[in-house]
Amino acid sequence: MRPPLPALQWDVFCRVIDNFGDIGVCWRLVTQLASLGHRVRLWVDDASALTWMAPAGCPGVELRAWGSPPPSADEPAPDVMVEAFGCEIAPEFIAYSVYQSRADGQKPVWINLEYLSAESYVERTHRLPSPLLSGPAAGWTRWFFYPGFTPATGGLLREDDLMARRQAFDRTAWRQMHADAFGQCNDCPGPRWVSLFCYEPAALPELLQRSQARPTQLLVTPGRPTAAVQAAIDAAHLHDPNAALRAPGKLGQLCISYLPARTQTAFDDMLWACDLNFVRGEDSLVRALWAGQALVWQIYPQHDNAHHDKLWAFLDWLQAPESLRQFHATWNGLNTAPLQWPGDDTLAEWTACTVAARARLLTQDNLVAQLLGFVAEKR
Repeated sequence: MRPPLPALQWDVFCRVIDNFGDIGVCWRLVTQLASLGHRVRLWVDDASALTWMAPAGCPGVELRAWGSPPPSADEPAPDVMVEAFGCEIAPEFIAYSVYQSRADGQKPVWINLEYLSAESYVERTHRLPSPLLSGPAAGWTRWFFYPGFTPATGGLLREDDLMARRQAFDRTAWRQMHADAFGQCNDCPGPRWVSLFCYEPAALPELLQRSQARPTQLLVTPGRPTAAVQAAIDAAHLHDPNAALRAPGKLGQLCISYLPARTQTAFDDMLWACDLNFVRGEDSLVRALWAGQALVWQIYPQHDNAHHDKLWAFLDWLQAPESLRQFHATWNGLNTAPLQWPGDDTLAEWTACTVAARARLLTQDNLVAQLLGFVAEKR
C-alpha cells in the first residue's frame, strides 16, 4: 500500500469560457485538495462568480489572476500542475517550472483534466501520456485525466462527508423555511418542488404550461434561467390575469419563485430539497446525481451536434427508463415530440434510477482520491 502523499503545492489553471461550470468544478476541486492539507494556487481569468459561489473563500487556496507573473523565488514551486478543460498554461509559467525543476531535480506532475463524458473514448484515453516535443518543457510528459462514471475513469468530485451531510439534511425544515419566504405554496396541498437550472430550451414554454396541472413550486435560478422563464411567459402569453408574474408569481397551480445567487453549499441544499431537478452543464449534473432525486440534464449544445452522442451515452450509463430518455430528447431539442410531464409513478421511477446510479458511483473512488493516487504514482 502506497503511503499518503505529503502536502504538495498544486497549481490549477482555469479559463471561464461561459456560464459557471468551469470555475464551479475547479473551485470544488481546489477546496477538496486544501481540506486534505495541500496548498493550492488557482489561476483563473474570471473569478467574479466566486463572490457569490464561495464568498468566504477557502483556507489553503490562493487566487491568482490569469496572466499574472509566476511565483517569486521565495514561494514554493509547483509539485502538480493541472490544466482544467484543455486550457493551456501560460508559456511564462512553463518556463518558470522548468527552471525550478532543474534547480531542485523534481519535475511537477502535469495533468490535463478533461471534460466529463460517459462516451467510450474516455476509458480508452484516461491516464494516457502526451509527450512534449518542443518548447522549454520538451521531454516532459503531460497526462490526460478524465472524470467519468465507471471504474475505468477518474471518477467524480465528491467530498468525503457529502453523503453524511445528505443523510442529515432536513428537507421538511428547508421547504417550510423557503415556502414562508416565497409565500406561494402554503395554500397548495402537497406541492411538487422542482428546481430549474437551464439554458434556453425550446420546450420551456411547454414545461411551464404542463406543470400547471398539479401544485408545483418551481425554483428558478438566476441569470439565464430566470431570463428564459420570463421570456417564455411573455412569448406564450402565459400570464395569469389575476396575478402579476414577477418574482414570485403564480400560473394556475404552478408557483414560480426567482432565486438569488446561491453558494455551492446552498445550491446542493436546493437539489436535496426538490423532487425533480433540471440541471445543465457538468458541475450541476454531478451534484444532482449525488442528491439522489429525479433529474433532467440539459447538455451544453455544440454547433456540430456532438452533444447528441454525449447525451445518449450518459442516458445509457444511467440506465434511464424510456420515459426519461424521451423527456431528455425533447428537452434538449433532439426531437419535437410533446413534453410528457411525469406523473407520480413516473417521477418515482426516475428517482429510483438516480438512486441506483448513485449507488454504483459510491463504489468507486472519487476524483480527488484518484488524482492523489495518480500523482503519487508519477512522482
